[in-house]
Amino acid sequence: QVQLVESGGGLVQTGGSLRLSCAASGIIFSTSDMAWYRQAPGKRRELVARVTFGGTTNYADSVKDRFTISRDNAKNTVYLQMNRLKPEDTATYFCNVVFTGTGISRYSWGVGTQVTVSS
Repeated sequence: QVQLVESGGGLVQTGGSLRLSCAASGIIFSTSDMAWYRQAPGKRRELVARVTFGGTTNYADSVKDRFTISRDNAKNTVYLQMNRLKPEDTATYFCNVVFTGTGISRYSWGVGTQVTVSS
């Protein structure tokens, strides 16, 4: 059974930083492309960042140069370092496995981790 457990969210002021973690189990992590998504109230879930099993990264324009996605295959964990946070980054953040070469999520969603950026 696939489990994706996100953590690391919280309340932070504009300009602050947070590091999110996502621990994955039930998958062959080292050969999986992973991604972070977010969903703000009343909005659709959107892809924020993706990292391939080979380490190639992609970012949404809205977070480029502020967020960094990384992975630790030994820990089956993917991270999202978020710097220079803005109020519009406020959302629930989720991770998932994505189909190779796409941003399409593969498994059911976890509960996510809430990020709130105060102005």
